[in-house]
Amino acid sequence: MIRSVIVGSGSYLPKNIVTNDDLAKTLDTSDEWIIQRTGIKQRHIADEGETTADLGEKAARAALKDANVDVADIDLIILATSTPDNTFPATSVNIQHRLGMKHGAAFDMQAVCSGFVFALTTADQYIRCGQARRILVIGAETFSRILDWDDRTTCVLFGDGAGAVVIESQEGVGVTADRGILSSHLRSDGSHKEKLFVDGGPSSTGTVGHLRMQGREVFKHAVGMITDVITAAFDATGLDVADIDWFVPHQANKRIIDATARKLNIPSQKVVLTVDMHGNTSAASIPLALAAAVDDRRIKKGDIILLEAMGGGFTWGSVLLRW
Repeated sequence: MIRSVIVGSGSYLPKNIVTNDDLAKTLDTSDEWIIQRTGIKQRHIADEGETTADLGEKAARAALKDANVDVADIDLIILATSTPDNTFPATSVNIQHRLGMKHGAAFDMQAVCSGFVFALTTADQYIRCGQARRILVIGAETFSRILDWDDRTTCVLFGDGAGAVVIESQEGVGVTADRGILSSHLRSDGSHKEKLFVDGGPSSTGTVGHLRMQGREVFKHAVGMITDVITAAFDATGLDVADIDWFVPHQANKRIIDATARKLNIPSQKVVLTVDMHGNTSAASIPLALAAAVDDRRIKKGDIILLEAMGGGFTWGSVLLRW
């Protein structure tokens, strides 16, 4: 059977770092308050004029280099983002042009913080049905542009960044020893919209709007929803927690990550954690965490990796793969 194998990863973070102490200069907050509730110490913020396409392009080039693949070998680009450069065209098309790619196709995918999991699952379907051989999957966000910087309950949580992977078609035999994506499970429930949303848009207000969140409600639902799709991954593959080498969750909040790991009995030493240094970078958070763990050689060829995310909508999903 055909498997979708990750053969390269890359990332990019804006050079501008904003610490909790920096935020405390203009907000009624403190480093201690933010760390206690979120685990976040700092976040990267895009410079004025630095767009999602800028970040995504740099992460894409890093992933292509890591995979030793030329852009001519890419059939499709899928960009997960909630902060596009323009209402249209798709920001992925901008990245496609910047990379010098005039063949194939490119499109954006919007599932908020679950975007990378949704994009990776979509890419897997393209590869498994023979519609593409190599795909560049990117998660890139400039969430700083949709934050209300007077709202200490939300603006301290998020940051900007981009991560990318190259996946390619390889033959497997249909067992969990195969490299590549072994299972994926996606969910959504629009009844939770008011718990996490942006209060603007072209068709409603004609403005970009700002992010609004009912933090306690999000936390209340997060662990159960995440556990649901992880259990589904184990049921589909016959694997269990003991088989997992690395758990790479969406980096939203350390308390959510810790609670999920405890509920599933995943040892803390198997959890890849970057939220402390990146904040919540939405669709970019999982590929950023993957790239960090690959760069420092924690993730190695043959490792079983569990990805999960939950985002506004609500959307949530998991991907289980062998590196």
